[in-house]
Amino acid sequence: MIDTHSHIYDEAFDEDFSQVLERAKEAGVEKMVMPGIDSKSHGRMMDCARRLEGYAFPAIGLHPTSVDASWKEELQFVWDSYRPGDFVAIGEIGLDEHWSKEFLEEQKRVFEDQLTFAWERDLPVIIHSRDATEDIFDCLERVGKPLRGVFHAFSGSYETYCRIKKKHDGFKIGVGGVVTYKNSHLAAFIDKVPLEDILFETDAPWLTPVPFRGRRNESGYIRYTADKVACLKGISLEEADAVTTDNAKKMFGI
Repeated sequence: MIDTHSHIYDEAFDEDFSQVLERAKEAGVEKMVMPGIDSKSHGRMMDCARRLEGYAFPAIGLHPTSVDASWKEELQFVWDSYRPGDFVAIGEIGLDEHWSKEFLEEQKRVFEDQLTFAWERDLPVIIHSRDATEDIFDCLERVGKPLRGVFHAFSGSYETYCRIKKKHDGFKIGVGGVVTYKNSHLAAFIDKVPLEDILFETDAPWLTPVPFRGRRNESGYIRYTADKVACLKGISLEEADAVTTDNAKKMFGI
C-alpha cells in the first residue's frame, strides 16, 4: 500500500520515529507521500525525505491554515524552494473555513496561485477543503486549467464526489480513517465510488481510524482503512490494495 498523505516528519513522531517506520513497513506500506505545510516545517520534511529517500516523497505547498499576514513571504518561500524533480505534488493547498475566515480572501489568492503553479509544471495537487466546498469549486473554475490531483481527507457527500468527477475528472478522493467512524456518511456511499477514483491515506498523526481513534495516528494504520473499504465494497483487501496503489503510483509518479 501507499500512504498518500502522511506527516511522518511531524514532531509527534520524534520519540519513536524508527518504530513507527518499522510498523508501517510491516503493515505493507511500501511508500508514502509527505505533504508540505509552510516554511516552518519544510526543513523537517526535507530532512525526512533525505533520510527515507525512495520511500517517503515530499510535496511542497502553503497550507490554508498557515495563510496569515505573512502570506506573501510564505508563498514566495514555496516558489523559491521548488526544484524540478524534488517534489511529487503541490500541496497541501486549499481552503479552510472551519477555524477562521479572517484571511479567507488571501487563502483564495494563495490557492489559485498554487493551482496555476502546479498546472504550469504538470504536477498533481493535494487539496485541503474544510467547510469550503463552494469556494473550492469557484477557485478551480477561475483558474480554469485541466488539473489533476486528490481531494485529501474527503468527507463530502456523494453529490460532491459526482460534481468533482463531472467538472474535474483528473481528481480522485483521499480516503482515510474517517471511513471507519460510526455513522460515517462516507462509508454510506463508498461502495458507489470506483476503486480507480480512490487513494488511501492516513493524515498521520491525525484522523486515526477505529479501533485506535483518540490516539496518535500512524501510517501503519492505513490497513484498517483499506480493510473497511474492501468490506464495504465486497472485495478482497488484495484487490483494494492493488488498484489504489496503482492509482497512487500513476498520480504521483512514484
